[in-house]
Amino acid sequence: MKILEEREVVNNNEEVVEEVVEEEVNENKKEVEEKEIQELKDSLQRLQADFNNYRRRVEKEKKDISVFANEKIVLEILPIIDNMERALSSSVEEKESSIYKGVELVLKQLVDTLSKFGVEEIKAEDSEFDPNLHYAVMQEEVEGMDSNKVIEVLQKGYKLSDKVIRPAMVKVSK
Repeated sequence: MKILEEREVVNNNEEVVEEVVEEEVNENKKEVEEKEIQELKDSLQRLQADFNNYRRRVEKEKKDISVFANEKIVLEILPIIDNMERALSSSVEEKESSIYKGVELVLKQLVDTLSKFGVEEIKAEDSEFDPNLHYAVMQEEVEGMDSNKVIEVLQKGYKLSDKVIRPAMVKVSK
C-alpha cells in the first residue's frame, strides 16, 4: 500500500510538474508570439513608410519630368525672343509702323505662352549680384553705387519653375 501511495504521490507530483512546465512553456510561447507580433508590426510600419516615401518620390519625379520636359524647346526659343527684342530696340523711331507693332505682338504672345508653362524672366537690373541667377561678364566702377550691384543686363536670364535654365549675363559694379 505504501508503494501505491508513494506511486500516487509521485504521479501527482509528476502531474503538477507537468502542469507547471506546460504553464511555463505556454508563457514562453506567448512571450515569443507577442515578440514576433511586435516585430511583424514594426516591419509592416517600416514597409508602409518606405512605400509612402517611394510613392511621394515617384509623384515628384513625374511632376519634374512634366515640368522640365519642355526645357530643351524653351532653350531653343529663348534666342528667338532675344532677336525679336533686339529688332524692336533697334527700330525705336518706327514704333508706329505696322511691322514694329506686329513683331511686338508676336513677341508678347511668345512670352505669354512660355509663362503659361512656367518660364519666367530673372529680374536683374539694380539688384544684388547673385551667382546662382547671374553670370557676370563685365565689371565697372560706378560712383554712388554700391559694389556687387547689377548695373546693366546684357542678356536676359530665365527660370523654368524654380530652376535657372539660362542665367542673366550682366555687368556688375566694383
